[in-house]
Amino acid sequence: MIQNNHTYAVIMAGGGGTRLWPLSRRKTPKQALKLIGEDTLFQSTVKRLEGFFPLEHILVVTVAEQAELLKEQVPDLPEENFLLEPAPRGTASVVGFAATVLHHRDPEAVMAVFPADHFIRNRDLFYHLLETAVKVTEENYLVTLGITPTFPATGYGYIQRGEKLPENFTYPVYEVARFKEKPQKEEAYEMSVKGGYSWNSGMFIWRTQTILSEIDRQMPELKSVLDEISDSLASPELDTIIQKVWMPLKSETIDYGIMENAKKVAVLPASGLDWSDVGSWDSLFDVVLPNDAHGNIILNGEHIAENTHGTLVYGNGEKRLIATIGVDDLVIVDSDNVLLIAQRDQAQNVREIVEKLKLEKKKEYL
Repeated sequence: MIQNNHTYAVIMAGGGGTRLWPLSRRKTPKQALKLIGEDTLFQSTVKRLEGFFPLEHILVVTVAEQAELLKEQVPDLPEENFLLEPAPRGTASVVGFAATVLHHRDPEAVMAVFPADHFIRNRDLFYHLLETAVKVTEENYLVTLGITPTFPATGYGYIQRGEKLPENFTYPVYEVARFKEKPQKEEAYEMSVKGGYSWNSGMFIWRTQTILSEIDRQMPELKSVLDEISDSLASPELDTIIQKVWMPLKSETIDYGIMENAKKVAVLPASGLDWSDVGSWDSLFDVVLPNDAHGNIILNGEHIAENTHGTLVYGNGEKRLIATIGVDDLVIVDSDNVLLIAQRDQAQNVREIVEKLKLEKKKEYL
């Protein structure tokens, strides 16, 4: 466990997870689902972080409609460590909100930011990376953990490494030369085979003072809102004030809003972390072992197959058999009032179906 008592974890847990529809919905967001093992993704994230941070130093940023569900899943987390945003406004506002609250509680705070839906198998390396990253923040760097590319992904941002930092850290640390958000396929291929690039994991470590200064420099509108919140943290009208100032905010990611043009950014290339962003149905093939000799994964249901290969089947948990004959590389999800069937290489496009349902106002399927 970290010895620095000024270090805190912030879990971003307010997303809807549209790429895991139809299992992930408004009332059952993906971080609250049991997709891998007996724990939900949120519970797994908290347990992983408990190996490094005291439980009272773990904060969660989520939306009000998901808060009670998450509190029930980890009842030992202090009530005051759940920070509620009135509505999703992107990861930049999430980070700013958490940094503002933490800086008020502890002006020397170092915050490590994590999505609630990641899978990490190599926890020892994960803790070593965090320990190194916390030391790097002492030099006022914004630090990110980079993942070694294993294929030319177009769904991740890329980080190009610059010069190695001269300090004698126990793990190699590099200045960031540039961020490249979600490239086209050809450029993704070049970066994945060229070397010197990492995927942007979405995990960040920094001093609250450092990130708030960058928000002030690059996103003054957000900083103005955060200042109002900071001035009102002891006020009985805090919830009303947050509601008032939050809703007009434009949605922006921390990557576009801050990281691409930040002054001092460092990356730790995390080779061997065995990491996966459990963001889509096809990503489960990275973290769940096939159930049979033909590479099929069967979850939460009964399945019988004839000449079926590389297919993911997620049942509805009831006495309902799913049978497949002569199919390869499919994703089949039987959930409540929706049946999804998709090619594995098209599974990322589930969000397009969700957008169509929103436009057609078919809320019963969302």
